[in-house]
Formats: sequence, structure tokens, C-alpha cells
Amino acid sequence: MKRINKLFNDFLEDEKTAGIILIICTIISLIIANSIFQNSYLEFWKTPIRLQFGDFNFFNHHGEPLSLDTFINDALMTVFFLMVGLELAREIYIGELSNVKQALLPIMAALGGILIPAGIYAYFNYNTETASGTGIPMATDIAFALGVLSLLGKRIPLALRVFLTALAVIDDLGAIIVIALFYTQDLSMFSLGTALGIWAILLILNLLKVKSLIPYIIGGIIMWYFMLNSGVHATITGVLLAFVIPFGDGGKNTKSYQLLSALHHPVSFLILPVFALANTAIVIDSGFPELFSQPYTLGIFLGLVVGKPLGIFLFTFIACKSKLCVLPSQIGWKQLMGVGFLGGIGFTMSIFITLLAFDPVMHYDYINNAKFMILISSLCAAILGFTYLNFIYRKKNI
Repeated sequence: MKRINKLFNDFLEDEKTAGIILIICTIISLIIANSIFQNSYLEFWKTPIRLQFGDFNFFNHHGEPLSLDTFINDALMTVFFLMVGLELAREIYIGELSNVKQALLPIMAALGGILIPAGIYAYFNYNTETASGTGIPMATDIAFALGVLSLLGKRIPLALRVFLTALAVIDDLGAIIVIALFYTQDLSMFSLGTALGIWAILLILNLLKVKSLIPYIIGGIIMWYFMLNSGVHATITGVLLAFVIPFGDGGKNTKSYQLLSALHHPVSFLILPVFALANTAIVIDSGFPELFSQPYTLGIFLGLVVGKPLGIFLFTFIACKSKLCVLPSQIGWKQLMGVGFLGGIGFTMSIFITLLAFDPVMHYDYINNAKFMILISSLCAAILGFTYLNFIYRKKNI
């Protein structure tokens, strides 16, 4: 029994597993969405659900009941952003981002990986109704990128994995800022002010050394409700909450570490797979080969597959040549280019921004086509990154 438990724990801890599960869920969703069960499957994710406590109901900011897919994207993904926020806080306080000189390298890489893909997309979609999708190719999917890197095994030095992790975390922070600034509609100052007021109270509790997670979780739920009704995307609540959770010295006995550990498996093996199932229900028709001639899909593909590695490499090269930072001893320029390719794996965050960029009623085709192109682009980026790094490390006999 002990051996079985150990194997199961090793299975859960393996980064490759999370990526494999996401791939399986995506394939399953694509198959069902293009089968005889297509209509039932698509309608299932639009099922209205009611969150009610006594006479108190949760609605979206239009006063309508949340559909199942909206609940996943607005509520469950808030938990994902809470985990991202906790990881980001950890990197800032005691990790790669705690030292300015150490932090500059992944910060510059992430900046290039955000600006160049966005610029490519904006170039193809300037002054069109699809210009709102500029944020789609900005982000990197942490789970998938690290999952592909882990397929290369022990040949990959720890420094490269740490660099990719820091890069992806900063990338996500950039995506979060973009969501907050550019994908906010029908702003309600009362609801936003109330949400920020609750956050301020939780911050005071942190400063007063209140260590119990209960008031933070309860306050976070209430904050999420008002953020949902403010017009600012509710998932921002997760990041805000992460930075008021008591961090202490970051050790295993701190609340921040314990919450991060508790969230890791539910997010990786439940929330993200459910998100993949709900948001990759893509109907593939005969017109898909023409997607590469559409400005928005072409912008996504070139942004992720070309813009990401170009931006990451170029900005890092400029930063190092200008003496702002230096490459770690185990990372060379060839290895950095491989990381750049893996940075083009957008998937979760890119799909998430797609849902915010286009109106689901007026622009359903845009959303459907953009999702499909994100899958194609992420697959190409993963294959390029894996093949390239595998060639480099095999050639070096590592």
C-alpha cells in the first residue's frame, strides 16, 4: 500500500501529468464538439446555475444568472489566479524576483515576450474590429511550458527551469495588468470601491499579524462578488487576495505556503482541466484552412510562434549587452532561444483573454476561430521548443 501511495504521489507531483491531462481534456472536448452530440455538448456549458445563500443570489454585472462556463471562467479561474498570485508573491519575496539584478533578466525577457507579440497582432489588426484581441498572444501557459520542458528530463539544468518559471509568472502578471486596464467594461465605481475597501481591510488584518485564513477567505469571497459586479474582471480578486495572505518567512509553516500547497493539485488536476473542457469546445468546419488569411488568426499565430521567441531573445540580448543583467552560468543564447519557443505556448491564458476580447454573442465565430488558432500555435510552439532543446542537449551529450 505504501508503494502504491508513493507512486500516486509521484504521479501527482510530476509536472508532465498536468500537461498530459490538459491535452487529453482538450482532445476529448474537440471530439465531442464535432460529433453527433455537438448541440447538447455546447448547450451544456451554457446551462444557467444559481448561487444562492438564503435570499441572496449571485448574478453577473448585467443582473443575469451565471451560466456554467461563465462560473468556470469567473469563479473557478479566480482560484487559479489566486495560486498564480501566491507564486508571484513567493518569487518577489524570496525567489528569483527578490533581487533586482536577478529579477531583471526574466523581467526583460517577459517584457519582450509581451510587447513583440502584441505589436505583431496590432500590425495585422490595426483599426479593425478584431483589434481588441491584441492581448491574446501576450501570455505563456505555465503548466504546459514547464510540462514540455520536463519531457526532456534531467538533461535540462535547474537554472533553465527556474528562468522559464519566472518568465511565465511575470508574463501572467503582464496579462493580469492588461485584463485590468483594457478588458473592463461598464465600470461601477460603487462595486469597485467596495471591493477595494474590503481588500484594504484584509491588508490591515495582515499588518495586525492575523494569521488565520478564515477571515481572508470570507473577505475574498465577498470581494469577488463586488468585483464581479464592478465591470472589472472578477479573477483579479485572486491576485489581490494573494498579496494579503500572511507570508511570513515563506516557510512550510506559513499560511501563504500552506494555501499554495493546498491549491496546487485542485487547480492543476481539476480547475484547469474543467476550464479546458469548457473552452475548447471548438466546432471545426471546412473553412478552417482559410484561417491563416484572416488578420486576427494570423496575428495570433505569428504572435505566439514568431513574436514570443523573437521578443524574449531580443530583449534579453539587449539587456545583457547593455550590462543590465547577465545570463546564468548554465544558460547560453542557444538555450534561451529554446525557452523563447516554449514561451509561445499560450493556451490557458490566451484562451482566457480571447473570451474577454470578443463579445460571445456578436463575435462567436471570432472566439471559436481564435481558440482553434491558439491550439495550433501552442502545439507548434511546443514542438519547436521540444525539438530544438532536445537537439541542443543531445548534441552536447548532457
